[in-house]
Amino acid sequence: MTTKTEPVCQIFTFRDCKTTPDPIYEIAAQCLHPSPIPIVIDNGSFQTRAGWACKGDELGSPKLLFRSVAARSRGAARSETQIGNDISSIEPLRWLLKSQFDRNVVVNFEIQELLFDHIFTHMGIASEAKVEHPMVVTEAPCNPLHCRQMMSELLFECYQVPHVSYGVDAMYSFNGNNTQKGLQGPHTGIILSSGYHCSHILPVINGRLDAVNAKRVNVGGSQAASYLQRLLQLKYPGHLAAVTLSRMEELLHEHSYTATDYHKELERWRSPEFYEREVHRMQLPFSTKTAPGTCASAEERQERRAQQLRRLQENTARRREEKTQQDQEKLDQLLAVQELLDEGLLDQFHKSLVELNMDSAEELQSYINKLHLAVEQGRQRLLQGDGVEGKAEASELDPQMDEGDGVALMDSDLPDHNTLMDKSASVQPHFNMAEYHQLFVGTERLRCPEILFQPSLTGEDQMGLMETLHYVLARYTPSQQEALVSNVFLTGGNMLYPGMKERVETELLAMRPFQSKFQVTMASRPAVDAWYGARDWALEQQPGTEGWISRQDYEEKGGEYLSEHWASNAFVSMKLSKPIPRPSEPVVSTAIGETPIATTAATATTAATATATATATVTATVTAIVTATATPATTTAAAPGVPSIPSTTVPATAAAEVPMLTS
Repeated sequence: MTTKTEPVCQIFTFRDCKTTPDPIYEIAAQCLHPSPIPIVIDNGSFQTRAGWACKGDELGSPKLLFRSVAARSRGAARSETQIGNDISSIEPLRWLLKSQFDRNVVVNFEIQELLFDHIFTHMGIASEAKVEHPMVVTEAPCNPLHCRQMMSELLFECYQVPHVSYGVDAMYSFNGNNTQKGLQGPHTGIILSSGYHCSHILPVINGRLDAVNAKRVNVGGSQAASYLQRLLQLKYPGHLAAVTLSRMEELLHEHSYTATDYHKELERWRSPEFYEREVHRMQLPFSTKTAPGTCASAEERQERRAQQLRRLQENTARRREEKTQQDQEKLDQLLAVQELLDEGLLDQFHKSLVELNMDSAEELQSYINKLHLAVEQGRQRLLQGDGVEGKAEASELDPQMDEGDGVALMDSDLPDHNTLMDKSASVQPHFNMAEYHQLFVGTERLRCPEILFQPSLTGEDQMGLMETLHYVLARYTPSQQEALVSNVFLTGGNMLYPGMKERVETELLAMRPFQSKFQVTMASRPAVDAWYGARDWALEQQPGTEGWISRQDYEEKGGEYLSEHWASNAFVSMKLSKPIPRPSEPVVSTAIGETPIATTAATATTAATATATATATVTATVTAIVTATATPATTTAAAPGVPSIPSTTVPATAAAEVPMLTS
């Protein structure tokens, strides 16, 4: 006969890791001679990684890895700002945390400057006037020109760096892994990169990023952590303060996984045996110093209840005595008023009746009889210890007493104390304090990573990662699609969930035509491969060659200038459609191509207003250029990131094909 074995419970504890401040390193001699070695900074939205562009295990790995956050109290000095690992515990200071990112784009350059100061100080660069080392900095795909301009201005003007190079982190990781596998370039493939704030689908054609067809999905690790926090707070409303974002990130990194088939996996979780085997019980910290008697033995509980019962009886007897004494005093007062009537002092008698709020002597006599009866009954109860009165006094019990004590007192026929306490102790359930402070993480383990494929779970109205991939592939010819899917590359810290590669393969199998081939590869180190790829690029390309921006280039060509290379963003020339005039506006034909141009004053005013503001869209800018063909020579103020274009020599047909910088 086989015995049924109980499933083993998996109980885990939160590590609640506390970081230690980064040490201040000394610059090695080989980083200065014969020429300053470049500094490689992977400027990630979750974690910043910085190190030297050197070979070897010691200098060829990131020296600094810290969270991309800063905390400074209001009114505190700049020197009191805590950066990254200086914040030992994030949760107490979460309301003070600030990041330089808005999604994956750097917008807060004050915080970015603080992070650069932290990097240079801890890497041993003591010079305050300038940084003599070239820099390789990662940026987001299709990074706005204004953000690159501000970054270049910060590096060249504030730190006086000699050379700067920008590159896309996913491209560095893609090329670095392909080089490690011995694949000859230029490489063609499609990158699925998922980070802390968003995810990207990046097609790569012949080693260059096809920025026109690159897409972004606004779902990443931060949305998954917030979603898991909401799920567990709804599930355990008694532990709201314990369900912190830091612990949710730990759950995602160490206890979550991606289901190959989401709906089938949920069906498996419906089985009680599967649930007990796979659920992760997260033990919350709790104090073992509980209330007296909570974990006491049976003898201690019995003695405590006996003391409570004696105290209750004493309180009841005292209250009865006090009530009887109050009734006696009231009776004596009424008898004294009645004596005034017997002695014939009618004026004083009526005055006393008014003070007592009574109307006649009969009412006075009625109150005297009732009080006399209450006093006699109270004295008899004190003498006889009548148990019936205990029912009337039960509502006045001490609030600190247990419910079982009150029930025992209200019983008119009190049984033996030992029998009563043994009975009440036997029916009391055993309370497990440790189990009460456990979070049962079941289907949440796969529901949170699933938002990468189904953002609608969190209320986001956008396509998932694989739907977006299908949309991007549909923009290419069948032969190009075959080349792209032959090298599907997964990178980014949010791709570290177990089962992610199998899920992408399953989705591609359902997406691609019958018997078509594809290959999915995972980065060897999805979280840090971008830094290593940038380091390898800096070792190959010496400062001053292709891909580097010198200070002279910055001064001559502006902060928006980008020296392209195989891992950088690219210049894209886009044709903008002609603006269509409103039906209500009068239209005249011009001599240049008979292009209709609105001539009303309202249209000219609208165009001038749109071009004068920094929030004008690209379409509004082109509208202003076309409309300005009949105006005197002026220079149109474009939106940030779009160069100013003189409006005197631009005909209507040429203005419709103005190239744009999209990187």
